[in-house]
Formats: sequence, structure tokens, C-alpha cells
Amino acid sequence: MIPQEKKKISPEEYIEFEKNSELKHEYFDGEIFAMVGARKNHNRISSNTSSILWNKLQSTQCEVFSSDMRVKIAAIEKYTYPDIVVACDRIEFLEDELDSLLNPVVIIEILSDSTESYDRGLKFTHYRLIESLQEYILISQYHCQVEKFQRGEGSIWLYSSVDRMEQYVKIESIRCELPLSEIYHRVEFGK
Repeated sequence: MIPQEKKKISPEEYIEFEKNSELKHEYFDGEIFAMVGARKNHNRISSNTSSILWNKLQSTQCEVFSSDMRVKIAAIEKYTYPDIVVACDRIEFLEDELDSLLNPVVIIEILSDSTESYDRGLKFTHYRLIESLQEYILISQYHCQVEKFQRGEGSIWLYSSVDRMEQYVKIESIRCELPLSEIYHRVEFGK
């Protein structure tokens, strides 16, 4: 039997498909990928981090978006749903009806066993193509660790990591500090 080649769809077909879908899907290179649900720790970390950011940024020109905000990586026609996104000043969207954010400043991903290598590897490679992106943050849901990649000069990304509850991660681009004790509030490691 000869394997059949998958039919690739256009970005426009993807957007139309996504408008009518009850599930979220990412899009890259003509293919769509269903997004799966998250576990308790992931949801707590996401809620905690979004709440901290919302409280700290409400009187600024920055806005926090949850995992329902799709981001378009224009350079490679990829659409993805980061766990948390921050955009500032003149926030740009692709279209009005079903929003795709074009200019994130901060992207935060909460690592899971199934996505960690992708979040650290190819996904980060793709995110670096977004000119507005200044900081990429990875939060572990299995132990206390928050890693930050900050855009430096040229194509350099500077790495830092914190791993104690009394520490905080400083997000320079939005002048904000996130205490790990608040990020991990009610998170139970090893369960």
C-alpha cells in the first residue's frame, strides 16, 4: 500500500477552520495540531502568574493575555497559543473577528513532560523570529524553577534561572517582578 500524502491547508483555511472549532489548534507548515488540556499544577501556575501580572500591569500600557490568545509568527506563517502573553503600547492584531496577536513583548510557557523539549527547542527558535519579543520565560510545574531568556544585542539571548521560593524573576521589558512564592502558590510538587 502506498502512503497518502497529507493535504496541506493555507493560513486562510486554518483561520476559517479555527473560527468554527470548539478546540484550539496550532498551525505550522500547512498542518494543524490540536491543543490538549492541562493538569492541576499547570492551571494553578497559569492563574497565579496571570493574576500577578494583571495586578502589576493594570495601570500601564501593557496587557496580559491567557492561553486563549493566539499569536502569529509572521516570518514563518505559524500560529500558536502560548500559556501567557504580554503585549504593550500599540497592541496589534491580525484581524478583528478572531484575534491573532502580532507583537508580544513577553511570552511565558509552563513546561510539561510532553511539551518541554518543544518549548525549549523548535518553539523557542520560532518565537525568536518575532521582532517585538523581548523575554521568553519557562516555568516548571514539577519543581521550583523559572528560567528566562532575554533578547540581547543582535541575535544573542541571555539566560538566567531562579529556583528558590524566596527569589523572584525580574521581567525587564515590562518592569515587573514575579515572586516564585506567588507563582507557585498552592502548587503541590510530586503529585
